[in-house]
Amino acid sequence: MRNVPERLIVRRWQSLSKADLVTEDGEPIRIVYPGRINNAQGADLLDAVINTSQGLCRGDIEVHAKSSDWRAHHHHLNPAYNRVILHVVLWRDTNAVTELHSRGKVPVLALNKHLDIQPAVAESVSASANLPCHRVEAKLTPQKIAGILDRAGEERFRNKASEFRVRLTGGETDQVLYEGMMGALGYAQNKLPFLELARRLPLKALMTLAKDGTTSEERLAQLQAILLGTAGLLPSQRFPDRRKDDWSEKLDKIWASFPQQQVMSSGVWHWQVRPNNCPTRRLAAMSYLILRYGEGGIVGTFISKVKEVPVDSAHQELERMLLVIARDYWAKHTHFGSPVAASPTLLGRERAADIAVNVILPFSYACGPAEVTKKALEIYRCYPRLSANELERHMLNQLGLDRKLINSAQRQQGLLHLYKTKCSQGNCQRCPFATTSAS
Repeated sequence: MRNVPERLIVRRWQSLSKADLVTEDGEPIRIVYPGRINNAQGADLLDAVINTSQGLCRGDIEVHAKSSDWRAHHHHLNPAYNRVILHVVLWRDTNAVTELHSRGKVPVLALNKHLDIQPAVAESVSASANLPCHRVEAKLTPQKIAGILDRAGEERFRNKASEFRVRLTGGETDQVLYEGMMGALGYAQNKLPFLELARRLPLKALMTLAKDGTTSEERLAQLQAILLGTAGLLPSQRFPDRRKDDWSEKLDKIWASFPQQQVMSSGVWHWQVRPNNCPTRRLAAMSYLILRYGEGGIVGTFISKVKEVPVDSAHQELERMLLVIARDYWAKHTHFGSPVAASPTLLGRERAADIAVNVILPFSYACGPAEVTKKALEIYRCYPRLSANELERHMLNQLGLDRKLINSAQRQQGLLHLYKTKCSQGNCQRCPFATTSAS
């Protein structure tokens, strides 16, 4: 067997959109959407859609040169691969079943039985050439593309606002906003654990437990002890035998003095993230925000700001309100026992902008009076572009778009909305990029 790099097999798989194939078990499949390349832990391709005899199947694709590589790489022991729906290989060299950590079974597709992969040819294959949205700039005017993205971005905004309205019918306003902010702090990898923590430790209960501090420093320590303790992330919970520093010791003592909450398992948290995104620093950032706004009510604070601030400077004001600069332990620590030279920014402008666009503004639209609803949408429409993420870069490549056209947060959100509602759902036939005419 030739040593063909997996990246070439990935590119060849991506180029087979709409192709009819047959798995090793004789199951006919058709590729609806080949998925996007994953640069983090887990399967090679995310959010793929294939058509089977059972209907549409959505999930991830793992690619190997040989089918035996699945077990050789210990994927059967790793829950990060539980969303895999198809094991794509160049050659099947074993009869062993592709089994998930969850005990599910995954069909194997051997590409050598369907085509000949020559490295030089595979390298030149366009990964999205067979998708109906490929190179839309050659088919549609910039004005039409901009209009599609603006409408998609507004639809995503209104959908987020609708989700907040549903939650507001059965919950307190401050708690709903607190949950939204916690989910955003968790980012993609830790969103669910952050939401779980927000529900186990409601804002009102957190504020009640931390009400006895006589100084801001004492209240901040109490907030951190309760948040991190309930999350199961204090040093005594994760590393009971490890020597503690002074701040860790202090938080452990505070935590021991409170009625014990229902503690989460430390195993639910993901640590393979950038240092500033690690759960301990993000929870420390939340403690600062609660100390800053919790007493006066976080909803009233942000609704008033949206109402009062001029539209053209609103993004700067909202980001300033969410910015967190540490001047204590967290200014020099990534997490407990891991000092760094200097890292005082717990919540920077990049994450603050994401929270403003994805949480504060749609929440204000859902919760506020009519004048705030109108103002929140105006601010959103004028919000400058955010930092690019992997999903945006994937969509720019898939569509063949010039990045300069994506000049606002609304258009970035439009790209994400189309990916989540069309691409990853196998809804190409409903995508405006595939159905809008050039005339």
